[in-house]
Amino acid sequence: MPSWRRMPALALAAAIALPLLSGCWDRQELEDRALILGMAIDEVNEAAAGDHEHTTHLHEPKSLRNHRILVTAQIAIPGRVPLGPGESGGGKQGGLPVWVVKVTGYSIDDALNNLQQEIADPRSLIHLRIIVVSEKIARRGMEDINDYFRRNSEVRRSTWIVVSDIEANKLMNVAPPLERVPTLYLLSMIEKSVEMGKFPPQYSGNFWSAESRLGQDEFLPYVSIRQKENILLKGMALFRGGKMVGHSEPIEIGSYMAIKGLNPGGYSILGDVPGIGAIMLKSNRRIAQTKVSIRNGKPHAHIVVHLDTSIEEKIDGESERYTAEDFDLIRNHMGKEVSYFLLEFIRKTQRYRSDPFGFGEMFRAREPAYWNSVIKSKEDWEREYAGMTFELECKVAIRREGLKLN
Repeated sequence: MPSWRRMPALALAAAIALPLLSGCWDRQELEDRALILGMAIDEVNEAAAGDHEHTTHLHEPKSLRNHRILVTAQIAIPGRVPLGPGESGGGKQGGLPVWVVKVTGYSIDDALNNLQQEIADPRSLIHLRIIVVSEKIARRGMEDINDYFRRNSEVRRSTWIVVSDIEANKLMNVAPPLERVPTLYLLSMIEKSVEMGKFPPQYSGNFWSAESRLGQDEFLPYVSIRQKENILLKGMALFRGGKMVGHSEPIEIGSYMAIKGLNPGGYSILGDVPGIGAIMLKSNRRIAQTKVSIRNGKPHAHIVVHLDTSIEEKIDGESERYTAEDFDLIRNHMGKEVSYFLLEFIRKTQRYRSDPFGFGEMFRAREPAYWNSVIKSKEDWEREYAGMTFELECKVAIRREGLKLN
């Protein structure tokens, strides 16, 4: 038992340790932060950009001349962002739930330093949910943007990065009636597309992982605006060497997911079956099997895709009721038609020399001798991918016709 002489020293030590043990010594109130929910990145129109902000420099760096970017940030206003369906569009205090701020800079960090000069609270990216990049920036190259966000510990790997075919800052002003915060509407639209099988789960973490792989190229959602308030998922933005090189059509998103065997199956295809008429066939479930090999010294892949489908609609058909022979005819015809769609998308990616499927990673794993002797870099694989040969077979099973199980 400690003597009475040691009691004051123990009491003093306990008093000093108490604030540290409580875990509140470095707290920062949530409302004392400038929480950035969404961000848009565009090229700067130098003629209309205005004066340079001299937050990080006095003179324009010669190597970065005419390379300024425009960053548009949506900052949440405390107390105004609706927390549930019972609150009004402007929260309890009224007014807009977010504050839109535009700044320019030579890099993301430079622009955010300029942003900090315009706001009172310290900026924070812990609630950054979506980053919109204009197509001009994506085609120019995203190495610097990826490097900043990838190394920033505040940025989640579940953040979405999307490419816009127009100025990205215009998406920060979209105010549809379905959502009170524009950023959250865009986020909800992308995430629900994943749930419905309209887009693969390509978060920023997946994008950066694909960028680091030697045998795979990255892709991002490609979006646009329709009728000022509607956001259209326009396709997949395809990349090579950190730069956007092209994009797919919306139906080709379904082609990608079929080749990869991703579920659920959310896309429908309109086909004209001879002797049957036009029908709408919806994919419900996909299974894909891919085998890679070397043929005549060139990479080759044999792909078998199984589709569980349902006939959703018969359009101006010639048959009143389908017989067993009719179903066989539909399966065979639609199998060939889907195979054509899938091969056409693969050929498009070959023209871009962009491999979003990761066929190169399969060769790295299953043909290491070939990879180590012929392919030694990502650029080598992109050149080799352009001449790769494919065999593709699509097997269609019809599980339902209208409301009837088949």
